[in-house]
Amino acid sequence: MQSLAQKYNRPIPRYTSYPTVPYWKEVKPNSHKWLSHVNESYYKQKEEGISLYIHLPFCESLCTYCGCNKRITKKHKLEKPYIEAILAEWKIYVTAIGGKPVIKNLHLGGGTPTFFSPDTLKLMMEGILSESQIAKKHEFSFEGHPNNTTYEHLKVLADLGFNRVSYGIQDFDITVQKAIHRLQPIENVRNVVKWSRELNYSSINFDLIYGLPFQTEATLSESIEKLREFEPERIALYSYAHVPWKSKSQRGYDESHLPQAEQKLNMYWQAKQQLNAMGYVNIGMDHFAKPTDELTIARDKGYLNRNFMGYTTDKNELMIGLGCSSISSTGKAFVQNEKTVELYQNSIHEKTLPLIVGHYSTEQEIEVAELIKEIICNGKVTFQHSAFLMNLFEGAMDSLKEMEQDELLTIGSYSLEVTSKGMLFVRNICSLFDPVIQKRTSDKPQFSQSI
Repeated sequence: MQSLAQKYNRPIPRYTSYPTVPYWKEVKPNSHKWLSHVNESYYKQKEEGISLYIHLPFCESLCTYCGCNKRITKKHKLEKPYIEAILAEWKIYVTAIGGKPVIKNLHLGGGTPTFFSPDTLKLMMEGILSESQIAKKHEFSFEGHPNNTTYEHLKVLADLGFNRVSYGIQDFDITVQKAIHRLQPIENVRNVVKWSRELNYSSINFDLIYGLPFQTEATLSESIEKLREFEPERIALYSYAHVPWKSKSQRGYDESHLPQAEQKLNMYWQAKQQLNAMGYVNIGMDHFAKPTDELTIARDKGYLNRNFMGYTTDKNELMIGLGCSSISSTGKAFVQNEKTVELYQNSIHEKTLPLIVGHYSTEQEIEVAELIKEIICNGKVTFQHSAFLMNLFEGAMDSLKEMEQDELLTIGSYSLEVTSKGMLFVRNICSLFDPVIQKRTSDKPQFSQSI
């Protein structure tokens, strides 16, 4: 593993979209054009419904590892104006669609959604749902912080149709928790899991991170073992993304405290073996689920999907993002909102979508996006759909043969299949078919390391 780490550890996109955000070409996209595109997209796949992501950026305390868009504050008076802006933005989309859209998937992310009081979250969700229809088979989820998620939070959201919850655990080790400024007693985790089970949440996810400061193979192994007590249905095991040029809080610890690439690979491989021994199945590049979980079923049947909210069973392409920094997508186009709370709210008050950047994909970009999604979700793909894809395959052949020798993939007739080991390097594999990355010459940091 050490030689592979040295060979393949380089900055590469995470490919939650293609093209990736730094290469989107439209600055200040036209709102009317975008809303017309959303309307067209919705009615082309109305039966699938939409995915709705709501970004709630406030946190009371700064977690130094976090690269998400957030606002650190203890001023809860900020809750109501922000929620009012969210509801006004949703109204703009509902008007553009021309009727109550069917919501199949909804996720509250952050920041810390449970920074908001249960009453405020209820106010927001009642406003959203009054302008919507809920699909019969829906998934509503939210990110909860074990330190401030209360029984009332869980009860209010369960009553509104929420059936999944994801808790940011990151690591149980106290030394690591101190380094990332996220002290989180295990008793708090016990409480929120107990309450979630009592309120019949059908799925609990734990987020863990490997590669954190002062983390070792031994401490991560101990954290993995602690999962036996809680038996979450899903586990996300993310590689720590060290991007101090983007997230200044990550400058709070010395890089010598971070595990090196080969150590990170060993950490992941050890954690994978532990989770597999506990009965969890690998999903894509960084998720695990129980064999009966819908993610596992989707993977086995070949319809696993991935978007800005992570791995999903959604078949719908239309995802609307509300709130500052949120990203919306139709599968053929993307836009992102203003990143600062004030600029976002000011734009909404002026009854204008707060769009700062976007992109309308070419036919070739759509082909590459589908190709990358197949690799990163299902681990196999064929290139025979077009001459363009076949040319990409042929152009990458030297690198593919080298990866085959390293047992990362197997090459077929205009096809490839990623091995179990290769899923550790799936971003590297995807980058071979990314014309933008292959042509990139700048040394300016943009992406986290692939390991």
